[in-house]
Amino acid sequence: MTIAAYNPRHIPEGLTELSSLALDLRWSWHHGSDSLWRAIDEETWKATHNAWLVLNSVSGEWLDTLSNDETFLALYQRQVEAHRQFERTSTWYSDEYQGRLDKGVAFFCMEYGLSESLPLYSGGLGVLAGDYLKAASDLGVPVTAVGLLYQQGYFRQSVTAEGQQLEFYPYNDPSMLPLTPLTNDDEQWVRVIIPFPGRQVRLRAWKARVGHCDLLLLDSNDPRNEPGDRGITSELYSSNSEKRLQQEIVLGIGGWKLLRQLEITPSICHINEGHCAFALLERALDWQNEHATDFETARLATRATNLFTTHTSVAAGFDHFPPGLIRLYLTPWMNEYGFTMDQLMGLGSSSGEHSLRAGDEASINMALLALNMCGRINGVSNMHRKVTQTLLQPFFPRWPACDIPVESVTNGIHTPSWDSLESDALWTKACGQERWRRPLPSSCPLSDIPDSDLLSMRQAQRRRLVHYLRQRLASQHCEHTPGNNPDAACGLLLDNETLTLGFARRFTEYKRPDLLLSDPDRLLALLNNRDHPLQIVLAGKAHPKDECGKDLIRRWKAFSWLPGAEGKVVFIEDYDLGVAAQLIQGVDVWLNCPRHPWEACGTSGMKVLVNGGLNLSQYDGWWAEAWNDSVGWAIRPGATFEELSTSNSHDHSDALELYELLEKEIIPEFYQLDANGHPGRWIERIRSSMNGLTATYSANRMVREYVESFYLPMVELGNRRNPTSARDMVETYRDVSQMWRRLRFTSVEARQSNDEQTFFVDVYLDGIPEQLVAVELVAEASEFGPRETHMMTMNHPQVGSEHGYSYECSVPARPEGHYTPRIRLRDERLNLPLENTAVLWRN
Repeated sequence: MTIAAYNPRHIPEGLTELSSLALDLRWSWHHGSDSLWRAIDEETWKATHNAWLVLNSVSGEWLDTLSNDETFLALYQRQVEAHRQFERTSTWYSDEYQGRLDKGVAFFCMEYGLSESLPLYSGGLGVLAGDYLKAASDLGVPVTAVGLLYQQGYFRQSVTAEGQQLEFYPYNDPSMLPLTPLTNDDEQWVRVIIPFPGRQVRLRAWKARVGHCDLLLLDSNDPRNEPGDRGITSELYSSNSEKRLQQEIVLGIGGWKLLRQLEITPSICHINEGHCAFALLERALDWQNEHATDFETARLATRATNLFTTHTSVAAGFDHFPPGLIRLYLTPWMNEYGFTMDQLMGLGSSSGEHSLRAGDEASINMALLALNMCGRINGVSNMHRKVTQTLLQPFFPRWPACDIPVESVTNGIHTPSWDSLESDALWTKACGQERWRRPLPSSCPLSDIPDSDLLSMRQAQRRRLVHYLRQRLASQHCEHTPGNNPDAACGLLLDNETLTLGFARRFTEYKRPDLLLSDPDRLLALLNNRDHPLQIVLAGKAHPKDECGKDLIRRWKAFSWLPGAEGKVVFIEDYDLGVAAQLIQGVDVWLNCPRHPWEACGTSGMKVLVNGGLNLSQYDGWWAEAWNDSVGWAIRPGATFEELSTSNSHDHSDALELYELLEKEIIPEFYQLDANGHPGRWIERIRSSMNGLTATYSANRMVREYVESFYLPMVELGNRRNPTSARDMVETYRDVSQMWRRLRFTSVEARQSNDEQTFFVDVYLDGIPEQLVAVELVAEASEFGPRETHMMTMNHPQVGSEHGYSYECSVPARPEGHYTPRIRLRDERLNLPLENTAVLWRN
C-alpha cells in the first residue's frame, strides 16, 4: 500500500485546495462549508458527513466539470479564503498566553469522538476528548493529541423484531477516513517500533487535522507484523485482558515514542484516564536517558508536568493486569532502559494495604501507576472529586479522604458541534459570529431576544426532529415491527406540537434507563393524555457482553409495541454522534437518571443547553452544580455525596419523584399559555438555561480552565525541576524517609480560656529541617462545627533537645479529643500529599 493510495484520484488544477479543506476536520463543526460538499456530492455528504469520502467518491470528470462552473468556483473560493482567514486570525491563547506553554500539550486518550465519519469512540469519554480537541483549536491552545486507529472501531447496532440487539463491526478503511499517513521530511511513512517478547511490533502513524490541532493515531495493521499483532488495534476496548494490555502499551509507550520521533517535546502531558499511564513512564525513562540520571530523579522531574484526569466512578473501572502478563510484554521494553519489574510493581502494584478490590493479588493498577507518575489529578465535576477521593483513599492510608489532593474541572461540551441552525442564528444575533472562539462576554445575554423568537426556534427544531425520526424509523424497516399499526411504528403519530422527552446513552443498569418503566400504567396515562400528551424518543447501545443492558433495550422495545404506547415511544437504532446531534437539537426535555453517585459528569445534558432544551436530571455530576429552580428539574435536589454513597436503595423513591415532576410540573408548564398565547413560564426557563448555563458548561470554559489553573502553573513548577534540583530533592526526601519513622510527639497540652483553646505541642524531628514539616491541629466535622485544619506556629527549639521543637496554636473551643495534632511535610516545590504521603498523627 503506497501513500499515493490515500490521495484523491484527480484534483483539477483550479481546485487543488479541496484536499486540504477535506482533511481538516473543522468541517465537522464549522458548517459554513457544508454547501461546498453538497455541491460536489449531495447524496454522499448527506449519508456520511465525511468531506474526504465525498472528495474520493466522485469522478475526475465531475470535478473537471465543477472546475469550469462559475457558481461552484465562487463557492470554492469563499471557502478557501475563509479557511485561510481562520488559520491566520489571532486566538484567545495567542492574545493572552502566546508561548507560555512553550512546546505545547500532549493529550492521550483511548478514544476520540470527533465525528461520526471517524468512528474511533464508544461513548462519553471519547466525545469529551473530541470536544476538548475542537475547543483547543478554537482557542488556539497548542495541543497534539495521541490515540489509536481501530480497524473496526466501536460496534454498529441493529435491533431485531424481538428487541434483541445485534452487533456489527464494519471495517474502517483508512483511505476513506479523513486521515493521511504521517510522513517525515523524506516523505516516508513514519513508523514506530516497540519491542514485544521475541519480536518487534511495527506501528503505522496517521494524522487527522483538527483545526489548529493535530490528532496522531497509531495502528498495528502493518503487513510485516505477525497476525496476532496486526489485530492489536482491531477493536476498541477489547474484553480480552491480554489484548487490552497490548493496546495500552501501544498507546502509551508507542505514543510517546512517536512524539519523540517527530521531535515533539511537549511541556505538558495530559492523560485522559489511566489507560494511558504507560506514556508517563516512557516519558520519565526518556528523560532519564537524555539527562543521564537515575529513574527517581527523572520521575520527580517529569511528574510536575503530568496531569491525570479520571472519569471513573467505581474501583472496578480501573484497569488491572496480572504481573505475569506485565512481565511477559514489558520485559523487552524494560530491558532497553535498565528498568526492573520490582520498580514497576512499586509504582503500580495494588496489593496489600493499597488494594482497591477485595482479594486482589499483586496486579498492576493503571490508575495507581498514573497516580504515582503525575503531578496533579482531577475529577470531572465537584461531586466526582469526592467520589475520586474515596476511590483513591486506599493509596493514602493515613490521610482522610478530604485531604487527598484530587481537584476538579467540570467537563464541558464543544458548543458549535451541537447547536442547530436556528439556535446558531439566534446566538449570532445576540453575541456575534466568533462567540465560541473566545470567552463569552457578559454583554451578550439573551434577555433582548423576544419570546416569539425563542418559541419559533424550539418549534422549528422539534419539527425537524420529527421529520428525522420518521426517516430513521423507515430505514429501520419499521413496517416489519410486530405491533398493531405500521403507520405508528413508522413515526406517523409523532406530533410537531407535543412535548418530546429524550433519553439517549449507553444502556446499562446503573444509568437506569428503565426508571420510567417502573409504573407502565402511569406512563401510558402520560402518553395518552388528550390535552397534555407526551412523546418519548430513545436511543442507545448496550455493551456486547452486558446482558442486563440488552434486556433493558428489550423492555423498552416491548413497551413501545403496546397499543397505548405505539407511535408515541420510538427507539432509534445505532446511536452515534450523528443521531445524538439530531436528538439534542430537537427534544424539549432531556432525561438523565443514573444511580448516585455513579455519574462522573454526564455531559449529554449539556448538549441541549445551546438549543433551548431543558434538563430533567438526577442531582449528580454537573447537574449538582448547575441546577436551580429556574433552569430545569432535579431528582433528589440537594443530595450530598455522603448520604448517597451509603445507599443504593433509591430506585423506588426516585421513580416516584420522576413521575411527580412530569405530572405536576413539567407537562402542565409546557402547555400553559399566557395572554400572548405563548408558554411564558416555559420560555422563561429556556432563556434562563441558555443564558446561565451554556457558556459555563462549554468546552471553551473547560479548556481555558485547564490552561490557566493547571497547564501554566504546572509548566512554571516543572521549569524549577532541572536535573540538578530534581536530584537534590530526591536525595533530600530519601533522607527524610529514613528519619520519618523516628519522629514523635513528646507532649501535648491544651489550655482553655472562654471560647478558645490554646494547644502547646512538642515534637522530635530527628534532624529533618524544621522548614520541611508542618505541625497542624485537625478537627473532623461534628455537631460542634465543620472540619478544621489549623497550622501551628513554631515558638522555639526545645532546650536540651537537638531536634526538638515547641509549637503553639489557638483554636475555637471543642470538647476534649476533638483536635488531633499531626506532622506532615511542607514543601512548595511538591504537590503534597500526592508526591509524598508522609504523615504522623498523635494517637
